[in-house]
Amino acid sequence: MTGSSTIGRFIALEGGEGAGKSTQGRLLAEALRAQGRDVVTTREPGGTPGAEAIRALLLANDAPDWCPRAEALLFAAARADHVATLIRPALERGAWVICDRYLDSSRAYQGGGGGLSDADLLDLHRIGSGGLLPDLTLLLTLDPQQAQTRLGLRDADGADRIGGRDAAYHDRVAQAFLRFAAAESGRFAVIDAGGTPAQVHARIMSALA
Repeated sequence: MTGSSTIGRFIALEGGEGAGKSTQGRLLAEALRAQGRDVVTTREPGGTPGAEAIRALLLANDAPDWCPRAEALLFAAARADHVATLIRPALERGAWVICDRYLDSSRAYQGGGGGLSDADLLDLHRIGSGGLLPDLTLLLTLDPQQAQTRLGLRDADGADRIGGRDAAYHDRVAQAFLRFAAAESGRFAVIDAGGTPAQVHARIMSALA
């Protein structure tokens, strides 16, 4: 299977640090389950034992300082296991899969932030994960000052290795996400992540409808 899923439904939440992806993924899953749907929630990097092991290699503050290409290969390896072990089987049984980050985070962080070419990252995804794309990608956007406020509360004990990179890096990431959404408007819905969780959730449900 390449491209969009044809049996279940695959939704990814994307965006920069502090946009509220985890909270909104949980609220969306609760809403879909209330409609009687089979819903699987997961995250990247991670979601399976193998991918979670790679997550520790990538994000721990005492992890090696991977060069951008090594970092991209590790993310692609984690995603390959995640897709084969969890995402495809769930879609094939008709479940809705909600994933906190997916391919576009690699494109934005290792590409926009790290300088790798989008073509190379898409090739890695084609080789590792068969090119599987979400049916819908919800891009949560947030004013940088609001994001910093949220991060101060969330990361009181310190950010992870990638989240702790400098503001210029995260600005490149944000701009990359917006480029992807503009170029692939049929797959993306851009969601204003400002306001209360309930307000953001309402915007997401409207986009889903």
